[in-house]
Amino acid sequence: MPFKRVLLIMFLADAFLSLPGCATNPEFPRFNTKDTEEPGETVPVLAPWKTIPLNPDYAGLWFVAGDVDGDGLPEIVTAKNVNQDDVHHTSSVAVQKLDGTTLWTWGDPKIGRKELHHDVACQIKDWDGDGRNEVVLATKGALVELDGKTGAERVRIPIQDDAADSITFCNLSGDALAETVLVKDRYHSIWAYTRDGKLSWTVKDPGGFKTAHQPRPMDIDGDGIDEIFAGYAMLNADASVRWVVQSKAAKNMFGHLDCARMLTCGVRPEETRIALTFCGGNNLAVVDGNGRVVWELKGHHFESVQVGRILPDKPEPQLLADIDHQPYGNSPIWVIGGDGTALGQLITNYSRQHRLVDWDGDGCDEFLVANGRGLYDHTGTRIATFSMPSGDPIPHVGDMDGDGRTDVLFNTGNEVCIFRNDKGMKSSGQIPLGTGSNVTLY
Repeated sequence: MPFKRVLLIMFLADAFLSLPGCATNPEFPRFNTKDTEEPGETVPVLAPWKTIPLNPDYAGLWFVAGDVDGDGLPEIVTAKNVNQDDVHHTSSVAVQKLDGTTLWTWGDPKIGRKELHHDVACQIKDWDGDGRNEVVLATKGALVELDGKTGAERVRIPIQDDAADSITFCNLSGDALAETVLVKDRYHSIWAYTRDGKLSWTVKDPGGFKTAHQPRPMDIDGDGIDEIFAGYAMLNADASVRWVVQSKAAKNMFGHLDCARMLTCGVRPEETRIALTFCGGNNLAVVDGNGRVVWELKGHHFESVQVGRILPDKPEPQLLADIDHQPYGNSPIWVIGGDGTALGQLITNYSRQHRLVDWDGDGCDEFLVANGRGLYDHTGTRIATFSMPSGDPIPHVGDMDGDGRTDVLFNTGNEVCIFRNDKGMKSSGQIPLGTGSNVTLY
C-alpha cells in the first residue's frame, strides 16, 4: 500500500477515535485550565543564564549535552540528519562550549536538515569505560565513535545503510563497562553491536509488530541485565521475545509504540509498572513487568510521557502526557495518577514537547511546555515564562553547572538557551553533567 495512503488511513482512524462518544472524557478533579494567550504582566519572566549561538553550518535542532572534553563543564552537541523517503542518517555534528566557541565539527554541512521530526542518531556516552565521554552517531552505512575532546574518529563499525534511525545504549551482559549499542531502521529491524564491532543479534518485527521510535532498555527483573522494550514486545538480552503487550490496542496493523517509561520498579516483574503510548492505537496503557495490562485510557493519540511527582499531596508518581494530532490552539496535556485517573488537564496552543523539573525546591515537579515557553504548577497555572524567541523549541533538562540541580535547556534552531535552576531541590545522588544518554523526543 502506498505510504501516503497509509498515512491517510492512520489520520482518519485517529480522527474517528477522537470523536465524542469514542474518546474518553474524564472529569479532571484537580484542574482543567487553558493557556493559549500571551501571559499577563504579572507572570514572572525568566532570563537565560547562558545563550549559545549555534554553529550556522553544522548545527541542527537535535541536541544533547555533556562533558566531552574532560574540563568539568558540559558542552552542547547538536546534529543534522538526512531524510530520504523516511530513511535517515546523521550528516553533521557541532560541539560547542558554553561560551559559544566551536570545539570541533564533523560531517558534511552541505547536506541534511536542521529541523526535527524524530530522533537523530547522535548521543553522548563513555562507551569504552575510560571515564571520558565520546560522541557516538549513526551515519549512512556506519556506526561511528568520535573522541570527545578532538572529534577524531576512534571507531567505525559497518552497519546497513538504513540502520541509522536512532541509537540506544544498553547493558546486555551484566558488565557495566561492556555497553552494547542498538541501531535500527525506521520501524522494523534492530541490530545490537558491541564496541569491537561484533553483531550480537538482530531482530525483525519483534513479537510480530513494528519497532518503537527508540528501543527502551529497562531491567525489569533486577538481575543487572537490561531487557529491551523493542516495540510492543519486551525482549530478553539475547533478543528472544519475553512477552508481548496484552492489549487489543497493540493489534492495530498501522501502529507502533511511541513511548515507554518506567513508572515504578518492583522487586518482582509483576510489581513493576511501565507506561506506554500507542501510535495508531489511540491508547495509553500501564502494564506490569509481565506485559499484563493494569489499566488503559483509550480514545486519544497520547504521544510522550514524563514520570514524576506533580501533585504535592500524592506521594506516588504521576504521569504527564500530551495528546497530539490536535488543532493548533487546542492541544491538551494531562496529569494522570498512577491508578489511571485523569487528574488534570491544561490546554495550550501546542503541548507536544514537555518536561518536568523541580523549580522551587518543594520536592515536587513543575512542568514546562516548550511551544508557549511556559512553566506550570500543580494547578495548571503558568508561574513563569522562559524568555527566548517564540516558535517550537526543543526542550531538555539536565545539570548544566554542576550544582546537583536540574536546569532547563531549549534549542530554538539558532541558539541554545540555558535557564539555571537556583532553587530546585538538589539530587540526593550524583547526577551526570548534561542531558545523559539515550536522549529521545518520545
